[in-house]
Amino acid sequence: MTRSRKMPQGARKGRNENGGDATTNSELSTLVAQAKKAGLPKDLIERAIAKGKGISLNGDPLQNLTVEAMLPPSVSTIIECQTDNKKRTMEDLRLLVKEAGGTVTPTSHLFERRGHIILKSDQVLEEERMLDQVLDAGALDMELKGDRKSLSVYTKPNETASVARSLSASLRLGLDSYEIIWVARPESVVEVEDVEEEARLPLEEIISTPQLHVSKL
Repeated sequence: MTRSRKMPQGARKGRNENGGDATTNSELSTLVAQAKKAGLPKDLIERAIAKGKGISLNGDPLQNLTVEAMLPPSVSTIIECQTDNKKRTMEDLRLLVKEAGGTVTPTSHLFERRGHIILKSDQVLEEERMLDQVLDAGALDMELKGDRKSLSVYTKPNETASVARSLSASLRLGLDSYEIIWVARPESVVEVEDVEEEARLPLEEIISTPQLHVSKL
């Protein structure tokens, strides 16, 4: 998860107390500083903070919009975004999908909603030692990532926040992030080998279109 995606969480966390103000929200202030150090553009930082506060840069309220589509090479997608103009954004997304060689069509039946939690440690984690605690906390599944210092946990959507806090405390791990995502149903997943670079471009182009604020794909 990039800093620009973490900033909305920081803004939401302090919204009731300080309106997502980086000068009084220490978590948000830290994320902004890290984003600037990483070289993220100022407008991207401002959009991320505004999104966390539920408004656009000009102060208009944001609305949620979901578009389901099939993109080459036979990739089922769900695009979730926030916008201050649903009609315009829907038209833009439909055009992007069409230009990418895809089709707007129902795909949500191929996915399910899950809470996703990422916990981090300074030391290598042991999966066997943590499994019982993770399951007892209400999680559905877990896996260690990369250098085995990062733990990825999946939960029921409505239990995401409570399980995240519980595991962070019981396992004494840092809570890196938590969110509700779409996860492909196991029966709908097919292994794809040797995908040509040209076949991946349409998907990558849509993901990297910043003005549409695409949050999941």
